[in-house]
Amino acid sequence: MDPLELFLSQVDRPLGYAAKALQSQRQTVQGLGRYVIHRLAQIDDVPSSPSRLLLRRLARLFRDYDQVTEETRRQRLAAAQMILANLRDLAGRCVTTVSETAGDALALLTQPIEVLPGVGAKRAAQFRQLGVATIEELLTNLPWRYEDRRQTCPVSRLRPDVDQTVLVDVKAVGSGRTHRRRMTIVELVVGDETGLLSAKWFNQPYLQHQFKTGQRLMLTGRPHPNRYGGPRYQMDNPQYECMDQSGDELIHSGRIVPIYHETRGLTSRMIRAVMRRAIDRYAALWPDTLPPGVCRDVRVIEPARAIEEVHFPPEGAALAMVQSGQSPAHRRLIFEELFILSLGLACRKRAVQQEQIPIRLAGQGSLCRRVLDSLGFSLTAAQRRVIDQIEHDLRQPRPMNRLLQGDVGCGKTVVAAAAMVMACDGGAQAALMAPTEILAEQHAVTLRRWLEPVGLRVVLLTSGMRGPARRAAVQQIHDGTARVIVGTHALITSGVTFRQLGMAVIDEQHKFGVLQRADLARKGYHSDVLVMTATPIPRTLALTVYGDLDLSVIDELPPGRTPVTTRLIVESQRADAYRLLAQELALGRQVYVVYPLVESSEKIDLKAATQMAADLQQHRFPHVRVGLLHGRMKMEEKERVMREFSSGTIGILVATSVVEVGIDVANATVMLIEHAERFGLAQLHQLRGRIGRSRHPSVCLLMAGRGVGEEARQRLDAVVRSRDGFQIAEADLAIRGPGEFFGTRQSGLPELRVAHLLRDAGVLEEARACAQRLLEGDPALSQPAHGSLRSAVERRWAGRLSLMAVS
Repeated sequence: MDPLELFLSQVDRPLGYAAKALQSQRQTVQGLGRYVIHRLAQIDDVPSSPSRLLLRRLARLFRDYDQVTEETRRQRLAAAQMILANLRDLAGRCVTTVSETAGDALALLTQPIEVLPGVGAKRAAQFRQLGVATIEELLTNLPWRYEDRRQTCPVSRLRPDVDQTVLVDVKAVGSGRTHRRRMTIVELVVGDETGLLSAKWFNQPYLQHQFKTGQRLMLTGRPHPNRYGGPRYQMDNPQYECMDQSGDELIHSGRIVPIYHETRGLTSRMIRAVMRRAIDRYAALWPDTLPPGVCRDVRVIEPARAIEEVHFPPEGAALAMVQSGQSPAHRRLIFEELFILSLGLACRKRAVQQEQIPIRLAGQGSLCRRVLDSLGFSLTAAQRRVIDQIEHDLRQPRPMNRLLQGDVGCGKTVVAAAAMVMACDGGAQAALMAPTEILAEQHAVTLRRWLEPVGLRVVLLTSGMRGPARRAAVQQIHDGTARVIVGTHALITSGVTFRQLGMAVIDEQHKFGVLQRADLARKGYHSDVLVMTATPIPRTLALTVYGDLDLSVIDELPPGRTPVTTRLIVESQRADAYRLLAQELALGRQVYVVYPLVESSEKIDLKAATQMAADLQQHRFPHVRVGLLHGRMKMEEKERVMREFSSGTIGILVATSVVEVGIDVANATVMLIEHAERFGLAQLHQLRGRIGRSRHPSVCLLMAGRGVGEEARQRLDAVVRSRDGFQIAEADLAIRGPGEFFGTRQSGLPELRVAHLLRDAGVLEEARACAQRLLEGDPALSQPAHGSLRSAVERRWAGRLSLMAVS
C-alpha cells in the first residue's frame, strides 16, 4: 500500500471517533497526539509537495495535542479533518494542477484561480472584475452578507413578500417562451403534504434539464400571489438545492448561506460553488503566521478552520455574530490582518526613531518667542501644549515625525509657523508643502506677515511659476537666502535643492501620499517632519493610518468664533437664499458662492461658475462687486482677487473648491454651496470653516441638485446635524467605509481585504498591543520561530516597507 494511503487508513477512524467523543462530551481518546505523531514518523516517502505540506501542518496540530484544553482539541480536530480530506484527494488522483516542485504553501495559494475545476479563462476574467485573480484572493473574498436558510416552512404557512425556505418534491416540470420578449421560462409545480407552490426561473433555459419529477428540492425565495391560476403562491428565481445528490454538502440552502458581491455573468450562487471547491483543496494550506504565544493570548481559532467557517458558517452559528463580522472565524482573520498591519507600522516607526542626528537645530527659543509675542492675539492652551511637544521633539537625538490634527479654524498654521521658526533659530531652513497653489499662496502671505519682521525671508515656489521668478526662487532656496519656503509639489521636483533643510511641514496630509511626504523629508538630512490635517479622525484610526507618526491634537477653537448654522435647501428656495445674501450684504458683510469642480466635467463646471458670477453681478446684486476665483487663473490674478476680497472691495466671491482651505476673511458670514451633493463630507465641513470666523452670526446654505441619491442625502444631513468634525468624520466613515475615506493607495497602507477599521476598532487595539509586546522581545522578527511571520509582514507591505532590515 502507498505510504500516504496506509497513514490515512491508520488515523482516519481514531480521529473520527475522537471528534465524535468531544462533540458528545464523552471521555476523550487518550494519547491521540502521540499516536498521530508516531504514525507520521513512519511515512518515509511522499512524492507530492502538496502532501508534504499538509503532513507538516498535521504534525503541528498534534505535537502538543495531549496537553491542550478540550476546546483547543476540538478546534484542532476540525482542522485535521480538513487536512485529511485534502490528503485523500491527493492520494486518489494524479496531481496535475499543482507544480510538483512548489516549495511552500504560498506557491500553491498564489496560483491563478484557473487551476480550480470549472474555472476557465472566461470565468477567471469575471472573477478579476471583483479583484480576485489567485486562490489566496478568492479565499479572502469574504461574503458581504449572509442569509439564514436553515429553517424550512410548510407550503401552507408561506407568507407573501418574505424570504422563506421550503422542502418540497417536484410534481411537474415545464418550460415555454414569452411572446413579446421571447424569454425562456422554466416552471416547476412543487409541494409538500400541506400544499402546492409554483416556482419559475426566467431566461435560464439550461435549468429545464436540471429538474425531474419526484426530485426533492430545498427552495429559498420570496413568494407572491400567483395571478395565473394553479397554486396559491409563486416564487420567482428562487435559490435551489437538490437534496437527492448523495454526498453533496448543502451550500445554497438549509444553512447560513454566504452572499457575495456579483458582477456581470457571475452570480453569488456560482461564486459559492467555486469557493467550496477552493476551500476543500486549499484551506488547509493557509499559513499559520501567528506565533503560539499570540494565539494563546487572544484565543483565536486555527486559520484553516477560520477560512472554512467564514464562508460556510457551521451548524449552530449565530446569524447576528456572523452578519456583524464577530464570529470566531471572522475574528481570527481580522485579528491576523490587523496584527500584520500593526507590525509593519511599528517597524516603520521604529526605523525612524533609530535614526540618529548628530546636531539638533532647535535653537534657544528666543526667536520663536518674539514671533508669538508679535501676533496680536493669544494662543489657546491646546496650541501651547502642541508647541511644547514639538520643541521637546526637536531636542531629541532623532528626527521628529509628528501628526498635528485639528478641526477647521483651530489654528494649526500658527503652530506650524512656531515649529519652522524653531528650526530656523538653529540655523536650518524650513519648508511647508501645501496641496494647492492658492493654499500655498495664502500660507506665504500669512508667514511673510509673521516672520519677515524678525528677519526670516519667506519664498514661494509653485508649479505655476515660470521664467525669472522661478529661477530666482530656486536659487534662493539653494543658497540659503530663503529661510522658510512655501510651495506645492514643486518643492519635491529634481531641480530644487536646499542648502540645509531641517524642517518639513506637510499641510493637508490626506491629499499627499506617504512617498511624497518622504520625498520632501529626503531633501534635507534627517529632516524633522510635521504633518497637518484638518480631517478629524478618531484616535484609534489615526494611530493606524498614521501609525508611524506621534500624534498631537488641537482640541479647542480660538475665542470669538460663532457657531455656523447650516441649512439644506433646494432649487425652489433660491429666492429665499438670495434674500439672505442681500440682508448680510446690506449689513456690510461678505459672501461666498461655491461651485463644485469635478475633473470629468471641469470645463462645464468652470463655465457654470463664470456664468453665475456674471448673473449675480448683472441681475441679482448690481450694486455689489462680484469676484471670481478658480484654480486655472494665473497666480497674480488670484492674489489680486483675494486681496480685494480680504479688504472688502469684493462683496461676493464666486469660487470653486479652491477656497476649501487657507482663506481667512472674518467679515464673510454667508456661504452658498451650489450642487452640494457633489462634494465630499469632509470637503463640505472644510468649506463651512471659511465662515464663522468672527462674532457675527454665520449661515452655510447647502443647495442640493435634482435627484440626489441616498448616500449624498446622508452626507448632507450629517453636515446639517453636526458642527463637530469628529462626528462628521465618523459619519463619513460609516457612509463611505475606511478604504475610500482614507484613500489607502495614498496613505501607503496595505489594502485590507478582511478587516474594517471602523467596525473592528477594538480588535485593532488588541492587535496593536500584541504587536508591540512581540517587537519588544524581537524587534526585527529575527528569531527562527518568527520566520513565517516576518515573511508575511514583508509580503503584505511589499513596496511600502523596506525597513525590516533595521535591527
